[in-house]
Amino acid sequence: MSVRRLRTVARRRASVVLPLLAVLAVLPACGAKTLRPERYAGRPDELFTAGVRELRAKRWDNAVAAFEKLTTDLAQRDTLLPRAHLLLGDARTGRQEHLLAAQSYSRLAEGWPEDTLAPEALLRSARSYQKLWRSPEHDAGYGQTAQATFRTLMAVYPDARQVKDAQRELATLDQWFASKEYLTGYYYLRRKAYDPAIIYFKSVITNHPETPRVRDAYLRLVESYRAIRYAEEATEACTALRGKFAQDAEVRRVCPAPPATPAARPVAAPAARPDSGSARIVPADAASAPPRGA
Repeated sequence: MSVRRLRTVARRRASVVLPLLAVLAVLPACGAKTLRPERYAGRPDELFTAGVRELRAKRWDNAVAAFEKLTTDLAQRDTLLPRAHLLLGDARTGRQEHLLAAQSYSRLAEGWPEDTLAPEALLRSARSYQKLWRSPEHDAGYGQTAQATFRTLMAVYPDARQVKDAQRELATLDQWFASKEYLTGYYYLRRKAYDPAIIYFKSVITNHPETPRVRDAYLRLVESYRAIRYAEEATEACTALRGKFAQDAEVRRVCPAPPATPAARPVAAPAARPDSGSARIVPADAASAPPRGA
């Protein structure tokens, strides 16, 4: 069979197989039934169970529909209501709707602060806000909200098991805040706007002392001071930098240790010279001795 003939057969088979594959790919989605919450009227327990089933199957739209219906229909004192808010937040998270998820979690924590799920709801709410802060270069508004929510969890529920998770997340946020301030300072430094650059680098050092960005902020602070010929301030920054990062190669290059000052030699006291005009001191026993020849 010629090469041209083989190519013709391959194209014909592809024209049949590819549409078939496309249909097969759509079939699972078509097979998934749409959950109708109105069919569970008067049966909230069954609707809750159906919502949990849809959530576990990652059919987010069905889960959202079930738990949204529950949050609007259940009585305030119904024990299923706070759990419906929590799982609605989970379903919103599955759909990447992090702001709506954070709001669902917050409703649980605010409406039922004594519930055992309240600390977990605060933790998930804070994490949802944290996901909305895409990178340190972007606006930090959601990062600040996440930080405040983590701190609320630690203050209101200091003995909750979620506190350790909140502490770890706060450390990560602290690094992002430090990076944001450092990058802002570096932006001004590149444009030779040294005064605002110095302000931001100092803020990194003062407000985020445990983050890795402190080293970079010190280095750029020294660079800024030297650019405007602030020799004394640059020396002080170098001293602090060597104290914190003495073994760092770049620190030693930028801020070499000053040469050692030689120790001063002790000055010997001058020998006392007798005064020629003073009377000669005669020992007492010599004065009382008899003269020679006596």
